[in-house]
Amino acid sequence: MARKRKGRDISGWLVVDKPAGPSSTAIVNKVRWALQAKKAGHAGTLDPEATGVLAIALGEATKTVPFVTDALKAYRFGVRFGQATNTDDAEGEVIAASDARPTDDEIKQALRPFIGDIMQVPPRFSAVKIDGERAYKRAREGEDMEIAARPLWVEELLLTDRPDADGAVFEMTCGKGGYVRAIARDLGESLGCHAHVTWLRRTWSGPFEEEDAIPLSRIEDLAQDPALDEFLLPLEVGLSELPELRCTPEGAAKLRNGNPGMVHPGDAEYGDECWASLDGRAVAVGIYKAGALHPSRVFAAPA
Repeated sequence: MARKRKGRDISGWLVVDKPAGPSSTAIVNKVRWALQAKKAGHAGTLDPEATGVLAIALGEATKTVPFVTDALKAYRFGVRFGQATNTDDAEGEVIAASDARPTDDEIKQALRPFIGDIMQVPPRFSAVKIDGERAYKRAREGEDMEIAARPLWVEELLLTDRPDADGAVFEMTCGKGGYVRAIARDLGESLGCHAHVTWLRRTWSGPFEEEDAIPLSRIEDLAQDPALDEFLLPLEVGLSELPELRCTPEGAAKLRNGNPGMVHPGDAEYGDECWASLDGRAVAVGIYKAGALHPSRVFAAPA
């Protein structure tokens, strides 16, 4: 018999302003403990030294994580020219150096091939799996390996500041699976000078903005205090990328049983993935066909 998980049946999103140091998984565990929640997960990993928006889903909101993970995300980051590292960031060992330094115009020209649909090779020190094992584990063991390039959509990549000849600040908006460290590495190669990331901050992730984020220290201060619940955002925020269709109580009952349920016409076409609501609360996610939603994910009725 499966052991019953301890904790509260609490659902929603808590947006954390992640500090440098802890892993994304450690932040999830801290939030779950602070809220005494049964279930929690994050919508997009940040490297331990990265900061910024880390959206934590709780309870039924974990069913909406894929829609946030697939959404666009934005980053602000610093790059150091003249050095390549084995981790593509400032934490690694310098493996190549150059006295060359690019001009602003050269940087702007070099950015163009990194915008749009591109192919990107993830860093050696990354969580991608190679034959079932994380790349960073193999890299730590000194293994020589090849990582296949992956498609990435880069919506925008801008040079925003040039504090000195050795460094620059960029802003990037991209789709799922992008590695800022790989952008810096490849940009340095393109410019013939080597480069690595010195700092990185995620400024928004899908529907979650920087101003939504709560410092981890504040969460620790309010741990297991009912006042922390006030910072939760509704699980429906995680569905904002999908069209919403309202359903009747009868339709909601069918959907919650895993059956197609009738929905009112709305801003959706046949075959679209949508979510159905009753009185503003999410009932199910599914495919819209001929006036009904065919559910793929069903949410528990509010207590």
